[in-house]
Amino acid sequence: MSSLAIEAEHLVKKFGDQTAVDDVSFSVPEGSVLGLLGPNGAGKTTTVRMMTTLAKPTSGTARVAGHDVLREPDAVRRAMGLTGQAATVDELLTGRENLRLIGSLYGLSASYVKAAGADLLERFSLAEAGDRTVKTYSGGMRRRLDLAVSLIATPPVLFLDEPTTGLDPRSRVELWEVLRGLVKDGTTLLLTTQYLEEADQLADRIVVIDRGQIIAEGTPLELKDRSGKASLVLTVSRAEDLQTAADMLRQRVSEVHVDEAARQLTAPAEGLRDMTRIAAVFEDSEIELDDLGLKRPSLDDVFLHLTGHRAEDVATETEEQAS
Repeated sequence: MSSLAIEAEHLVKKFGDQTAVDDVSFSVPEGSVLGLLGPNGAGKTTTVRMMTTLAKPTSGTARVAGHDVLREPDAVRRAMGLTGQAATVDELLTGRENLRLIGSLYGLSASYVKAAGADLLERFSLAEAGDRTVKTYSGGMRRRLDLAVSLIATPPVLFLDEPTTGLDPRSRVELWEVLRGLVKDGTTLLLTTQYLEEADQLADRIVVIDRGQIIAEGTPLELKDRSGKASLVLTVSRAEDLQTAADMLRQRVSEVHVDEAARQLTAPAEGLRDMTRIAAVFEDSEIELDDLGLKRPSLDDVFLHLTGHRAEDVATETEEQAS
C-alpha cells in the first residue's frame, strides 16, 4: 500500500463568526490524484490555503510529504508546488525568464535552472514561445507556464486550485494531458474544481465539499451512481418510428420517457450490459437509430441529490454575499 503524500485532519477555519471550513479530513496516497469538488464558496480554496501554509487553521492540522503544516512550514513549502486560480507569472518577463526567476528564489543553481527550464518549456509545448514576453501568451499558454513554474524545483506534491477555470475546451484538454503525464511520473496531485467532468477525467478519488463540510467521497463512478443510475438515451432517425421504438423499449425496461421534438427515448439503465442488450434488439428491427448511449448524472445532479440544492444556487448566493 502506498504511503500518504497528503493528510488533512479535522481542519477548521473560521473568519469571525463564519466557519469557512468545518472539520475536513481526507488523505491522498503517493502518486495518486484527489479531486476536491464543490461550487464557488464551498471552502475548497480555504482548505488548500491551510494545507499549503498560506493560512493557519483555527484547529486541526495537515501533513504534506510527511511534514506538519504547523510545526514544519518550511519543509512543507520545499515539498510542494502550488498553482492558484489565476496565473501568477510576470507578464513583462519571457517564459524562460519566469522560470529563471523562480528557480533563483528556490536557491537552485543557474545551470540546473537553465536545463530544467528548457525541459519544462518543451514538456508544456512552450519551447517556441519561451523567449516571448508572457503578455503575448494566450490564456492556456499562461496556465501551462504557471504550472511549469511550480515544477521547477521538482516537488513531489502539487496543489492545483481550479487549474482550468477560464480556459477554452481545447486548452483544458491539453492541460489534462499534461497533468496525466505528471501523475505517470509519480507526482501526487490535489486539485480543486467545480467541474465533475474534470474530476472524472483526472481524479482517482473525489471529496465533495459544500458549505465547508465534506458531504460525500468516493470514486467518480461511485458519486455519480449515488445521485441516480445511468440513463439509456436512444435517438431514432425517423419521427414516425418513435412510438414503435418506445413500445419495443417498454417490453424490456420499466419506464420510458418520450421526447417527440428530439426523437429521443430515455430509460433507466444499469450499465453497458443494458445498452448492448437494447442495441441488439434494434439491430434486428427495421428502425434506424441516430444514436444510442449511456448518460451519467452531472455535477448539478450530484449536488441536488446530496444537498437538496443545485451547485449554481450556492455560487449565486456566494456572489451576492460578496457584493
